[in-house]
Amino acid sequence: MLRATPGLKLVLGSGSPRRLELLAQIGVTPSAVRPPDIDEDPHKGEVPRDYVRRIAAEKAAAVACADDEVVLCADTTVAMGRRIMGKPQDEKEAAAFLHALSGRRHRVITAVAVKRGDKVWLKDVVTTVAMKSLSNPEVNSYLASGDWRGKAGGYAIQGPAGAFIPWINGSFTGVVGLPLAETAGLLTAAGYPLYGDTE
Repeated sequence: MLRATPGLKLVLGSGSPRRLELLAQIGVTPSAVRPPDIDEDPHKGEVPRDYVRRIAAEKAAAVACADDEVVLCADTTVAMGRRIMGKPQDEKEAAAFLHALSGRRHRVITAVAVKRGDKVWLKDVVTTVAMKSLSNPEVNSYLASGDWRGKAGGYAIQGPAGAFIPWINGSFTGVVGLPLAETAGLLTAAGYPLYGDTE
């Protein structure tokens, strides 16, 4: 763990408004937002946990940062067995995802990467999520809301789809897209003065 360094700036390597909101919950406002442009396609045969760890690390590597900056990147995927459910391309794929998840448990995996200089801290968080059996009207109403756009697995637990999730085991903020306890730990390890502690 590095000593907390006053004046260190945080760069969020993500265009996700949800991650900005989650950071605000722990009193953190990034000094800059620099979403990296990388290829997020899974490799052939890649399993979900390895995939999100690789993508988070590649995102961090792709974000340029100065000596007084710490970069925070994350990646979230929905996994059903070995199947990776990323962001649906269109409404038809979102519907297929929801029907596949209906009445079953799945995993939501978020990997967080923090970079300072040439050092990277990486952690992944796996949360098990149960989705109730969905009726066609429920699926159609959710699709019409447009809330599925840009969401791994075609749903967001913090939106209307929260009504579809009776049970989770793990990190709620991890399902949203940034597990706060683990993120705070990584930022502290990198010397970011999270709690104003510069001793």
